[in-house]
Amino acid sequence: MMLMFVFDMQGQVDAQLSQYWAIPTYYNAGASGSSDYLRINGGARLQWLGIENAPQSFLGQVDMPLNLFGKRIGVGAGLQSETMGLFSNLNINAQFSYKIKLFKGELSIGAQVGYFEQKFKGSEVEVPDDDDYHDSSDQAIPTQDLKGGTVDISAGIFYTHKYFWVGVSGLHLLEPTVKMGLEGSESTASQEYETVVPRTLYFMGGSNIPLKNTLFELQPSLMVKTDFSVFSAEITARARYNKFLSFGVGYRWKEAVMIMAGAEYKNFFVGYAYDYPLSAIAKASSGSHELLVGYKMKIDLSGKNKNKHRSIRIM
Repeated sequence: MMLMFVFDMQGQVDAQLSQYWAIPTYYNAGASGSSDYLRINGGARLQWLGIENAPQSFLGQVDMPLNLFGKRIGVGAGLQSETMGLFSNLNINAQFSYKIKLFKGELSIGAQVGYFEQKFKGSEVEVPDDDDYHDSSDQAIPTQDLKGGTVDISAGIFYTHKYFWVGVSGLHLLEPTVKMGLEGSESTASQEYETVVPRTLYFMGGSNIPLKNTLFELQPSLMVKTDFSVFSAEITARARYNKFLSFGVGYRWKEAVMIMAGAEYKNFFVGYAYDYPLSAIAKASSGSHELLVGYKMKIDLSGKNKNKHRSIRIM
């Protein structure tokens, strides 16, 4: 049963973030440089607490805008590490986006190139002697640690406006195959196991609606994703007070309900989300916890020196 569970979970290559709106560059390369800030974000997600070897994700993202030959572009980089059962994934990437002014907003077309690595702890596989469904001598079940990697390519389109944002992206566009061989071995003859990174399509959108004569802003958002075999959708409703405190709720279709809270102070951000499962997995898990932190610094792309200097000859 453990092996069946792990096999089912290896399709979750991308982290399931309830606060997806806080790090759009994780899902869409076109979002890199979409603000006037250098943004550094990181976070961790502990999924399905109470279940042994449940997914744990850690990630970091950085992005900023640049002026190149009079054109505005965005650059970024990301790193994600995730463990799921006996599988572990590592994804490192670099992003580039080109921006165009359109309808009082900005359209950004981005691409991402990265390296995806996967490991499998075959040395920790245990098959009971009285198991009627698995044979401990079955060569299809690895009994040694495996490792493999491949190039990974993604792309996305992202549009930002004063009051809303929307993006469409495709991750793992080439649906790369990872050939795993014995860890530490350079022999290609040992590469007998393969795993496929599923192509995944994402749609995200959100808005910022100031409430007149108040310090509150409403920030609804949604995300839809599919790998063409599994479909998932979630909607989030948040409110922000005085550009300082935020709180909200969310619903992931047939999977979970979420509550979240965050705080912003100067250029720092911290956010927390708790997911309570609605499926049968609630019988074994108390839910999922997610923590995000971020820092941003204003980038001046005007090319003008705002620091005025007075000549000592006329002082």
